[in-house]
Amino acid sequence: MKTRDLIKLLEKNGWTLKRHGGNHDIYEKDGVTEAIVRHKETDEDLAKTIIRRCGLK
Repeated sequence: MKTRDLIKLLEKNGWTLKRHGGNHDIYEKDGVTEAIVRHKETDEDLAKTIIRRCGLK
């Protein structure tokens, strides 16, 4: 999955960029944080895990 598509999905569901880390961007919603790798592609298994953990649709 392209990382930018994952980020668009996060932002569409109300997650906001909290800060840029060294190799990750940190997104936040309701006090919960999620680290997203800063690569062109995100591993499919990792993307599925993030989507499930964040409750994205």
